[in-house]
Amino acid sequence: MRRREQYKHLLNLAANVIMLVVEGLMFAYTWYEIYRPLIDKVNRPWHRGNWAVIGIYLLIMYFFTRTFGGYKIGYLRITDICLSQVLAIFCTNVVGYLQVCLVANDYMPIHPIVMLTGMEFLVILPGVYFVRFMYTRLYPPRKMIVIYGEHSPSELIQKINARKDKYNVCATASVYLGYEELYRRILEYEAVVLCDLPTRMRNPILKFCFDQNKRTYITPKISDIILTGTERIHLFDSPLMLSRNRGLTIEQRFIKRSMDIVLSLIAIVVSSPVLLLIGASIKIYDRGPVFYTQERLTRDGESFQIIKFRSMRMDSERDGAQLAKKDDDRITPVGRIIRRTHFDELPQIFNILKGEMSFVGPRPEREIIAKEYESMIPEFSFRLKVKAGLTGYAQVYGKYNTTPYDKLKLDLTYIETYSAWLDVKLMLMTFKIIFQKENTEGIDKGQVTAAKR
Repeated sequence: MRRREQYKHLLNLAANVIMLVVEGLMFAYTWYEIYRPLIDKVNRPWHRGNWAVIGIYLLIMYFFTRTFGGYKIGYLRITDICLSQVLAIFCTNVVGYLQVCLVANDYMPIHPIVMLTGMEFLVILPGVYFVRFMYTRLYPPRKMIVIYGEHSPSELIQKINARKDKYNVCATASVYLGYEELYRRILEYEAVVLCDLPTRMRNPILKFCFDQNKRTYITPKISDIILTGTERIHLFDSPLMLSRNRGLTIEQRFIKRSMDIVLSLIAIVVSSPVLLLIGASIKIYDRGPVFYTQERLTRDGESFQIIKFRSMRMDSERDGAQLAKKDDDRITPVGRIIRRTHFDELPQIFNILKGEMSFVGPRPEREIIAKEYESMIPEFSFRLKVKAGLTGYAQVYGKYNTTPYDKLKLDLTYIETYSAWLDVKLMLMTFKIIFQKENTEGIDKGQVTAAKR
């Protein structure tokens, strides 16, 4: 098994290269057999640039597939991989069609690109299933041991067990058993999970796993995530790491604000028909207000009025502020549709244009709920080092009902690893989560907030 392990990434790479080549060949056929002859008819004969057109198509396909996670065949669920491939193919062919029209300097028939899209679905999706089948047969789930501290690891184990195709938790052990006994047990398994261990107890185990070449999964502390954003200093022969702890730099804030202004103006124009349709549907259903405003917190704890389409009954908060629950009877029929597609958030484009929010950032919390979270997690206010966002790291990689502590870790990861490219990636990934129902699940009945006591 260990000898096969070294070829795992090679198998994944080979499969991805083959899929990309196949997609390129299919586009090349469409280009040479359909589009180029049409261009030769309407313009002077096209003699140069064929390979450039095909090469650009391949680069666009690689960009979208990588961004949506379509190349992570051994990592994501098969449904996630297929969804990623579908979105990548669709987006690539939309851009590819525009590319063909630009080359022709005229509108070209759209049906060849539609047929190409369908053919790529028919070829690539079965290919993904086949590669995934081979992958799971060659590399069965790793046998893992979970080492935990004072708190039970049951919640984490439940999440890991949701991926039986990749992980197999066989045993648990308390860190207080002592290092000698833990080291003996670690050697019996293929991977180790270090769950919420005190740093002073975690580090010796981590070093032992490193020495023994044991794959190790770690639930990070807040301080661990802050360290990911440090700058390496090489002024001396002693390595230093600098943590500036100020959020985004002035240059990053300028670029981010410029992107927000341009994209929000485009989004308002493009989405205006949808905004009008949703507004009319809400009004017709119960004659109540179309919009719902609520005070939320943004950068440095400043408050603002967030704008959303109303998705609940007008008396939904007669018992006080609370998050939406699973199967919440306060949600209207129109509300269920727009919440499922996240369209209830669309009016926040105007908050972004006004500068109260950004397209990407931590989701804004209500002050009363934020204070409750801070009473349990004092570091929860760290999220306020950047503007609140329409989408964000916690929305893409978490869920609506993700616990506040995990949400804080995800948002801090965004702040500490920020780049303009990360914003673009998260905005594109947001289209993917629209199709994933688990991302919109509410909190359990009996809960008022996402905190689990």
